[in-house]
Amino acid sequence: MSAKKRLIIAMTGATGAIYGVRMLQVLQAQEQWETHLIISSAGVVNLKHELGMKRAALYELADVTHGINDIAASISSGGFKTEGMIIAPCSMKTLAAVAHGFGDNLISRSADVVLKERRRLVVMPRETPLNLIHIRNMASVTEMGGIMFPPMPAFYSKSDSMMAMVNETVGRVLDMFGVDVTGLYTPWEGL
Repeated sequence: MSAKKRLIIAMTGATGAIYGVRMLQVLQAQEQWETHLIISSAGVVNLKHELGMKRAALYELADVTHGINDIAASISSGGFKTEGMIIAPCSMKTLAAVAHGFGDNLISRSADVVLKERRRLVVMPRETPLNLIHIRNMASVTEMGGIMFPPMPAFYSKSDSMMAMVNETVGRVLDMFGVDVTGLYTPWEGL
């Protein structure tokens, strides 16, 4: 068994590829974590459009990469121990698949495994405005134990750059898994 803690990072075609990339960068610098990356085809398109980044460069940030259609991958089984999974960003298509147990690819199958094994699933949905089915799908995943974490900036931190806002969100999400996020953001301590 691996001495490292394993965390699945999935990226879909919703806007916000920077969140998944930044999580991988932070985790890459930490010896005790092993990342398992899955990215959808639409996620690859978005990665190139938003960040000018190719799949190969993204793969260099992960310890292990899995193909979107590799349903026989290690992470598709509950017997493969992980700390959980983060879907960053999460499209409404992927959210619907997770909410309804539609394991048609490795992202939705891995999320299903995480939920059935009672591990932590954090979903970072990216869509506005929300329609009723989006809200119901979020409620459904929440009722199953998943955590909805829309990447919304906190203006009380008075961040002066987009990267500071990204770091705050990434830090808060990774902190849920016990990742050392020192230096990414300053937690709120009151006025």
